[in-house]
Amino acid sequence: MPLFKSPALAFVFCVVFASGSAAADRGGEYARRATATLDSLYTYYSVPGTRLLRENYPDDASYKATYLAGESAANQFSYLWPFSGTLSAVAVLVETQGWETYGPLLDSVVLPGLREYGDVRRRPFAYASYIASAPASDRFYDDNIWLGIDFTDLYTATRQQRFLDEAERIWLFIASGTDDKLGGGIYWCEQKKGSKNTCLNAPGAVFALKLYLATGKEHYLEQGRILYEWTRKRLLDPSDNLYFDNISLKGTLNKTKFSYNSGQMIQAGALLYRITGKKRYLAEARETAASCLSHFFRPLHKPGGGSVRILRRDKIWFDAVMLRGFIELYREDGREVYLDAFRETLDHAWKHARDSRGFLSDWSGRGREGRKWLLSQAALAEMFARMADVTD
Repeated sequence: MPLFKSPALAFVFCVVFASGSAAADRGGEYARRATATLDSLYTYYSVPGTRLLRENYPDDASYKATYLAGESAANQFSYLWPFSGTLSAVAVLVETQGWETYGPLLDSVVLPGLREYGDVRRRPFAYASYIASAPASDRFYDDNIWLGIDFTDLYTATRQQRFLDEAERIWLFIASGTDDKLGGGIYWCEQKKGSKNTCLNAPGAVFALKLYLATGKEHYLEQGRILYEWTRKRLLDPSDNLYFDNISLKGTLNKTKFSYNSGQMIQAGALLYRITGKKRYLAEARETAASCLSHFFRPLHKPGGGSVRILRRDKIWFDAVMLRGFIELYREDGREVYLDAFRETLDHAWKHARDSRGFLSDWSGRGREGRKWLLSQAALAEMFARMADVTD
């Protein structure tokens, strides 16, 4: 079955993955797994004749995205958040495997698809939650932060100015989502400003700090520090050093704890330590990482005896973002205990939790059947690519 109706695009895609498979030998088994996962993703999620992807496989015409701020319609293409996971995965592969191998895929497939979400009708520019040719959809600050981080990483890896320009353009939208209510912080959604969430402010700090490292502009460092301190003040649970999900404008805390929220504060703390040398930031990152290990992982008994440590049932992408924090911390202190926990999870999932197409529903392997979410498969490819870079 051809992936795309365009023979030229299909040719580029095949060349990318043929060269990717050879290059993956440099990165070992995790790099090969990343390539195989991404290959399966594009094989089954691509919408023929477009650079866009389906939200789920198999398709479900009645599916509605419950993660949006309001009721969503059933649509042919994925929403921006799941699509953005493919940018994250390919950006890591560009960084770790090289532009020559994955740059063509980025330029011919991922970025043209992403441009379909670009909203030029409203100012400042931002990416909307659904394609711009459809009726106007909400614009989420966190969706755009994840993109901004990826573009900054692409600039750092390639030094192509276009990626930094896009990251700084996105930052203007993020900055427009702040005010003095609750003492600062970024809102979740441009159209529904009812809460300020860790999933905005922690990655917002990471985004600003990465922009500082890329540009040397002091205001990015200051914004990163401010967002980090605001999140600690408003959303930290001091009993375990993990982070609550959000705080409403009325001051009510949603005390749900997701792995990506704490993981992004680990990453922000590690980056602040790298930039400033202040040991307090490293200590705070370590405290949260230790709690993540005990809270988000569990032992799983193997049929033949013994046990393996794996992640609890959660959204797989959330865990991929937590891994970013663990890797940033590892680069500062060299401790592999957190990476080892991810290795155990990923090795178990590769052997026992994937379906026949290579897709994952959960870490344990109990949920092999049924609909698979695009974002989860993109996150799996991202994790394998990142682990290849920190594994001998």
